[in-house]
Formats: sequence, C-alpha cells, structure tokens
Amino acid sequence: MENLYHKTHALLEEVHRYFVRLERSTPEKAPVIENDIQNVLDCINDNLSKLDMLVNKEVPTRRVAARVQVDQLKYDCRHYQTSLQNAVHRRLVREQENREREELLSKKFTTNEQNTTIMIDHALQHHQSLNNAHRGMDELIGSGSSILTNLREQRVTLKGTHKKILDIANTLGLSNTVMRLIEKRTYQDKYVLFGGMLITCVVMFLVVKYLT
Repeated sequence: MENLYHKTHALLEEVHRYFVRLERSTPEKAPVIENDIQNVLDCINDNLSKLDMLVNKEVPTRRVAARVQVDQLKYDCRHYQTSLQNAVHRRLVREQENREREELLSKKFTTNEQNTTIMIDHALQHHQSLNNAHRGMDELIGSGSSILTNLREQRVTLKGTHKKILDIANTLGLSNTVMRLIEKRTYQDKYVLFGGMLITCVVMFLVVKYLT
C-alpha cells in the first residue's frame, strides 16, 4: 500500500506541473495539455480505487491513518478535476468569443431592402397572430363566464326545487327512504356542478397555455 500511495502522490505532483504548463501555454497547445492532465487523473482514480480496497486490509491500528491519507488524495484529485473542467470551460468560452468577434469584424454591412421588408412583414404577422390569440382568449373567457353564470343559476334553481320538494314531502308525509333518495340526488347534482366548473377551468388553462 505504501508504494501505491507514494506513486499516486507523485502523480498528483505531476498534475500540478501540468497545470503550471497549461497556464503558460498558447491556445493551440492547451487542448493537448488538458488531455494529458485528464489521462493522469484517470490513472490516479484507478489507484485510489485500489487504495480503498487495501485500506480495509490494513491492521486496525493503522487503518484510520491510512484512511485519512487516502481521503486526502481523493480530495486533491477532485480539486484538480474541478480545476481542469473550469480551465476547459474558460478556453471554450474564449474560443467562442474569438469566433464571434472574427465573424463580426469580417461581416459586411450593406443596405438590403429585401431583408428589411422580410423582417417588417414577419413582425406584422407576429403582431397579427398575437392579436388573434388575444381575441380568441377574450371570447373564450366570455364563454366561460357565461357557463359559470348558468351553473350558478342552475344551482340556485336546484336549491329552490330541493326546498319545494322537501316542503311537498313534509306535506304529503313521504317515507324516509324517498327523502334519502332525494338528498342523494341533490349531492350528485352538486358533484355534476363542481365537475363542470373544474372541466371549464382546465379547458381555459390549456387554451391559455398553448395558444398564447
């Protein structure tokens, strides 16, 4: 285990030297050095996997100290891996910025009446589509409001009918069974009312989401 530990530690020092070279390298050589760093880090990860198994085989008196050493190697390896990812990201961003700057500098700006007309037509079509969508939403909201109003009126009517039925039932002395059936139907009508309101709200939400 000691030999593998020292070998892995030496590889981490080699990674540090690679990073020093990477900071001083030109943009053309940077990808090659980054690839070398990744290869060394892969080798370090393989060694760390072996060290994990070897730590469990150590005697109890040395196992804790060995685990601390291996954990420190893991921390250093993760730190270098993160640094490599950040370096690659920065290089890619710089390359993208350089390409965009070159494209902008090499682009020739000329008056183009056709392109201007196309852009204006596209904007007008987009504006007209938005107006049509808003008009359709207004109509849908108006229809939904009418439906909700009708449902509320039906609810009031059902309440009045229910009250009249109860009065008539009390007058005629209907049985308890008939009364329970009437109340059950009233509850069912209530569920139908709320179900219709819920379906209307869902339809309005879907229309708003997909048409605007």
